[in-house]
Amino acid sequence: MKISYRNYFVEFWLIAMNILAAAVLLATGLLALGWHKPLLPGWAIIAALIFVTIVFVGEKPLRLLNTDSKKLFIRLNWFELPLAAVFLILAAGFLTHEQVPAAAGLVIWSIYLLIEFIIKLCRTMMYLTSSAKNPSWIMLASFIVLILCGAGLLALPRSYRCSGVSLIDIVFTAASATCVTGLTVMDIGRDFSVIGQTVILVLIQMGGLGVIIFGAFFAILTGQSLSVRESTAMRDVLNEETSGRIEIFTTFIFTATLIIETIGAICLYNMWDNSSSFSGGVSQKWFYSFFHSISAFCNAGFGLPGDSLVGYNRSMGIYLVIMPLIVLGGLGFGVLYDVFFAGLDRIRRNILLIIKPYKAFEMNMPRRCSLHSKLVMTVTFILIFAGMAGLMVYGLDAGGAIFQSVTARTAGFNSVAIESVSPGAKIILILLMFIGGSPGSTAGGIKTITFAVLITAVLATIRKRREVEMFGRALPLVTVGRALTVFVLYMIVLLTVVMLLHITEKDKPFTSMDIFFEAVSALGTVGLSTGITPALSDAGKIILVFTMFFGRLGALTLLTAVTFNIRPAKYNYPVESVIIS
Repeated sequence: MKISYRNYFVEFWLIAMNILAAAVLLATGLLALGWHKPLLPGWAIIAALIFVTIVFVGEKPLRLLNTDSKKLFIRLNWFELPLAAVFLILAAGFLTHEQVPAAAGLVIWSIYLLIEFIIKLCRTMMYLTSSAKNPSWIMLASFIVLILCGAGLLALPRSYRCSGVSLIDIVFTAASATCVTGLTVMDIGRDFSVIGQTVILVLIQMGGLGVIIFGAFFAILTGQSLSVRESTAMRDVLNEETSGRIEIFTTFIFTATLIIETIGAICLYNMWDNSSSFSGGVSQKWFYSFFHSISAFCNAGFGLPGDSLVGYNRSMGIYLVIMPLIVLGGLGFGVLYDVFFAGLDRIRRNILLIIKPYKAFEMNMPRRCSLHSKLVMTVTFILIFAGMAGLMVYGLDAGGAIFQSVTARTAGFNSVAIESVSPGAKIILILLMFIGGSPGSTAGGIKTITFAVLITAVLATIRKRREVEMFGRALPLVTVGRALTVFVLYMIVLLTVVMLLHITEKDKPFTSMDIFFEAVSALGTVGLSTGITPALSDAGKIILVFTMFFGRLGALTLLTAVTFNIRPAKYNYPVESVIIS
């Protein structure tokens, strides 16, 4: 729903003041917290916070007076006035209470302004997404902005522990976290402070779900219904077929993510004690648990230990928690949504049959999983166990083989040193990384659906079938064309990256297998490495940054952004066959 204003000149200046206040708040926070010794005196910090508060709070009554529908404005902003009142009362109480440090009131005050900043950022993203002719460009821009902001935060002195950091390494780390890849040129647990690790964790979470989805969820959480344009834009971003269920689907994404990651963290909490590789207190255990749970579910593969999870190869409980998180994150939110509500419908039917068995003939047919969900789950489990069998043939034990088979499909954790495995095992890992996860998930690669469609198309040709058939359904020709397009584009990008890396790393003692493995890992947003990532040249790291960016957004998203204005032809040429041999 869009609010109309009487005087858009006043609205323009209110927007300009909000942008200025947001910039002042951001700069104040960075100068006060980013260095070991604050670069701003106390009075300057207080003055900046007062200015920002006046703008953030004062704009509301001005906008209320300027709006055509005051009832609509209050309904869409009902939460902001109570929020401002609560935080200002708490801050004033802390600041005036003699027995409580004034810093506590300052923290409460700052939290309120931060929440307001996030609210405005999310609303801006939703407005840009819905107003843009091509939402793909907004999605692309949101990832670029997120990478740059993350790099800026990681470059602050309080974000790292080492003596100095390279700008290229910082940008590489921010891009790897935002694109949920997991390739690292720095030791995350050793080189970054808790602040830096938290920034990386936020980048993983926001990169996994997307900034635009955060904006849509906030709008729904505050009681706003998405407009038709917003729903259509979100449908394009989420790859959903219908816009009617976008609000329910967006809410499900956030709820499922929160529940799954929290359960994963709780399960991991007591398991760190069983390993000699971990030594830390209660707070560090919780941080470790949430960090690895979020990293696993978002298929990021970032680990706080320097050797990923190799040091925990005797603590199988950790692996047994990490693997389901990776699989659930790689299935895709559409599949989770479909399976959850299909299961819920069957449970409801069974309970109703027990309570009222005489209504059995009055019930509708139970909800069934879609062809997409069936195909994703089938291909996922085939790849997991086929990969496990192949890795066992090339020397890995059963536990290591199944873990690496799961994690190679874009998660990036490793339980063995990749550089020490056989060439045959590396080839299997490359195939798994190239295929990746499923559409609509946090995973990369060409996706399981693309792989299945291409294989089925080959089988249909061998069987002399005119249509590509799956589970008793025929696929439209355009779907086969999309799958072929994705495969060809990924192959072109992969070969280009490999050739460029051979040029930039010609003076390094890297084998062709190492370079090829690294390129596939970056393109598939996996994060597994044979150990050459930190030793890459600056040019090589920049190439991988663009490769991870391409792999995270996907071939079709970038293709849509480039070819959006191309309209389909309204005519067809005569049909004539050519010889294929």
